[in-house]
Amino acid sequence: MAREPQGGTVMTEISINSADLPWERAENYPDGTMRKTLRKDSSGNPLTMLLKLPPGFAMDEHSHVVTEHHYLLEGEYEVKGEIFRAGQYHLISQHTDHGPFRSANGALLLVIWES
Repeated sequence: MAREPQGGTVMTEISINSADLPWERAENYPDGTMRKTLRKDSSGNPLTMLLKLPPGFAMDEHSHVVTEHHYLLEGEYEVKGEIFRAGQYHLISQHTDHGPFRSANGALLLVIWES
């Protein structure tokens, strides 16, 4: 580990086997949405996670104060008529209204938030 000038500890490398992590309910998402948190900020908020959208997933338009990255691993979701499928990457800049999101058959995606 490296040290920040102010004395705080900085993580320089992390390695996780997601198969060892439990699925947990994804707070602030519709019922049935599950997540595996891969990395958290100093307050314990997720920064990197696997997000599992259940069949019938629907989430209204919203925005964030950070940039959001999605990489679809399985399935697909729709945003304003555009379909995103496994293998596609979706970047949403901070303060950008995005959504509504829909997934008829569910999806698995890697989500990363950055300030």
